[in-house]
Amino acid sequence: MPAGSPFTAARIVITGIGLTAPNGNDLATFRQSLLTGKSGVRRITTRYMGEVLAGVCDFDELKYQRKKELRRGTRAGSIAIYCANEALADSRINIAAADRSRVGVYLGVTEHGNVETENEIASIKEYNYDVKFWSHHHNPRTVANNPAGEVTLNLGITGPHYTLGAACAAGNIGLIQGVQMLRLGEVDLALAGGVSESIHTFGIFASFKAQGALAAHPDPTKASRPFDRDRNGIVVSEGGCLYTLERLEDAIARRARIYGEIAGYAINSDASDFVLPNAERQAQCMAAALRHAGIGPRDIDILNTHATGTKQGDIQECIAIRAVFPPGCPLHVNNTKSFIGHAMGAAGALELTGNLPAFEDHIVHPTINVEHLDPECALPNLVLNTPKHVDKVDCILNNSSGMLGINSAVVVKRYEA
Repeated sequence: MPAGSPFTAARIVITGIGLTAPNGNDLATFRQSLLTGKSGVRRITTRYMGEVLAGVCDFDELKYQRKKELRRGTRAGSIAIYCANEALADSRINIAAADRSRVGVYLGVTEHGNVETENEIASIKEYNYDVKFWSHHHNPRTVANNPAGEVTLNLGITGPHYTLGAACAAGNIGLIQGVQMLRLGEVDLALAGGVSESIHTFGIFASFKAQGALAAHPDPTKASRPFDRDRNGIVVSEGGCLYTLERLEDAIARRARIYGEIAGYAINSDASDFVLPNAERQAQCMAAALRHAGIGPRDIDILNTHATGTKQGDIQECIAIRAVFPPGCPLHVNNTKSFIGHAMGAAGALELTGNLPAFEDHIVHPTINVEHLDPECALPNLVLNTPKHVDKVDCILNNSSGMLGINSAVVVKRYEA
């Protein structure tokens, strides 16, 4: 930002949350599931592979869309529309009365278009691959901006919209983009976060299985087990989480409830491998986010890890955490994927959301399914299997990383006037 810009120091706050997760369709239900150990993982059947384990959302698709719109649109678009409307309702904003040219929609995605393409190929196979049976809706369904675009169509938003392809760091990065656009003065209201329809493409399951990174367990609810010695891979999940973001002065002017203030963030790249994470770069990302927030390691009360349940991924993140947070730091460490699996493009946004109520109730939700802690993942104050009451929660750090070596970290503070 140029020196003296009027938006450089703008404080950005969260005033609304809309979500659908495999274990809840609103923040209260989601939070309760995290505190009571309720998993959202179950068995589903997918093309060519048969039975797999997945985190499946069960929200009311017809709450904000008609059946015709559902048929024309995509699963990711439907998730995004549900979350956007819920976020606006939660923030008590009447979008019809707002200047919709000053509203931006910024959604992180891991991938988009795979589901529609796979379905169309399977369909025309039944007609000897005659392309005249290919859907004329294919192009608008598969363009990268689809989920954000469907939100603008549903809500009549005429401001900017786009998706941010950032692998599994996308939920954090959608949130960061919303903050940046508000500070630049490009918009006055941002709907920002991430969405994922990943469980509806067999390819993601097949690829993780080929890598030896697809979780398996006789009990689906115990399949996602970051930090456990016997973890064996990722549980793929769908989901979405969008935040209503505003400048603090605007939120105060309309007497909005404030969930928290975005205090800092950072994004960087490993530049070392397509898949394997780099602990040094992850540590640098966390440290940069702390500097951006103007705080130190001892100021963080909760660190929500990205850990996916892969052998090396969990270990590398723990190495990074130890590098940034020396012994004696008061932070408590947890993980949300143990409850819902890996929601890909929605993961960062959903996992941050599940911790925000701790600003008020001072409870750190646990990582579940840890029966035998891997010694290489034995971090101090790692909250396992049972929630922990703490004296205060003033600052949360949310980690989120993805393939091709993209890392993100977001710092949220409890709002203080």
